Amino acid sequence: MQDPNRVIRIAVDAMGGDFAPEYPVLASAEAARENSNIEVIIVGMEKRIREILEKNSIDLPNIRIVNANEFITMEDLPSEVYKTKPDSSLNVALRMQRNKEAEALVSTSNTGAVLLHSTLKLGRISGIGRATISAMIPSQTGSTLLLDVGATVDCRPAHLFEYAIMGSIYSRDILKIDKPRVGLLSVGEEKVKGNEVTLEAFEMLEKAPINFIGNVEGRDITRGSVDVVVCDGFTGNIILKFAESVLDLLKARLIQYSETGFTKKIWAGMISKTLKKILKTFDYQEHGGAPLLGLNGVSVIGHGASTPYAIKKMIFRAEDMIRNDINGKIAEALKKIK
Repeated sequence: MQDPNRVIRIAVDAMGGDFAPEYPVLASAEAARENSNIEVIIVGMEKRIREILEKNSIDLPNIRIVNANEFITMEDLPSEVYKTKPDSSLNVALRMQRNKEAEALVSTSNTGAVLLHSTLKLGRISGIGRATISAMIPSQTGSTLLLDVGATVDCRPAHLFEYAIMGSIYSRDILKIDKPRVGLLSVGEEKVKGNEVTLEAFEMLEKAPINFIGNVEGRDITRGSVDVVVCDGFTGNIILKFAESVLDLLKARLIQYSETGFTKKIWAGMISKTLKKILKTFDYQEHGGAPLLGLNGVSVIGHGASTPYAIKKMIFRAEDMIRNDINGKIAEALKKIK
C-alpha cells in the first residue's frame, strides 16, 4: 500500500496553452500552496517563470523550476516538432518522467503533440494497443466518462475492448463508482445494431470482467444510465466538442431572453444564481483535464484556454492517478485477461 503522505513530483508544462507561462505558473503555485504533499516542477523558460513568481510574491519550498529553451505552439505539427524541438518544455517534462525525476505531466499544449510525445517518450502499458483520451460529460446523475475523445479516430474492436477495461478501472478508483456500468456507443441498443467494429467489440466485451451493460445510444450519455461509454476517437471528439458548446448556448439564450423585456430581465436575474450552480457541472474546469490512459506514465491534457483554477485541478487529478496506481491496476487487469 502506498504511503498517503509521500511527496508526488508533478511536472507542469509552463509554456503550453493560450496564456502561458502565466496561467500554468500561477496554477502551480496555488496547487503547491494547497498541498504540501506534492512537488510542482515548473518546466519552461526560467527567466519568464521567475518574473511571474516574483511579481506575485510567490516563494514556496515545494516548487522547483527546470529550464526549457523551446516551446510548442498550437499550430505546430506534432510529428515535426518532436524532432525539431527536442528542448521544448513538453519534451523536457516528459524526459524527466521517463528518467524517474517526475511522476506525471500536466500540459495545456497542443493535444496532438502531448499525445505523440507522451506515447513515444513513455511507451504504452503491456497489452495496450492504443492510448486513449478520456473526458467527463455531464449527465442527469453526475457525469459520464467518455473515451476515446480524439486519440485514435479509427479504432479496432480490440482497442474498444481496452478502453472499456481502462475506463472501468479509472471510474472505480478515481471517480469512486462501485461496479461502473460500461456501455458501447452504437446506433441502437440491440446487440445486432452497429458496424463491423462495434459488433465484434460487443462480442469481446460480453466476456470481459467488467459490468458491461451492452450497447448505448448518444442520449444515454447524458441520461445517467451508464457510467463509462466507449467509442472511436472520431465520434468521441465530436460528442465532446458539442457538449462543450452547450454551456455557451445556454448562457447566450439567457442573455437573449433577458433583453426582450424589463420583466424578463428581472426573472433572469432571479434565477441566475441557481442557473450558475446547474451550469457548473458543464464547466470543463471542474473535471481535472483529460487523462491519457494506457501509457507507462501519467499525462493529463487540458484546454489551451484553461484558467489557473482548471490547471490546478489537473495537477490534483494527476496526483490522484499516481496515488491510486491506475497504471498498475490496468496492467494487472490485462495480465489476468490475457
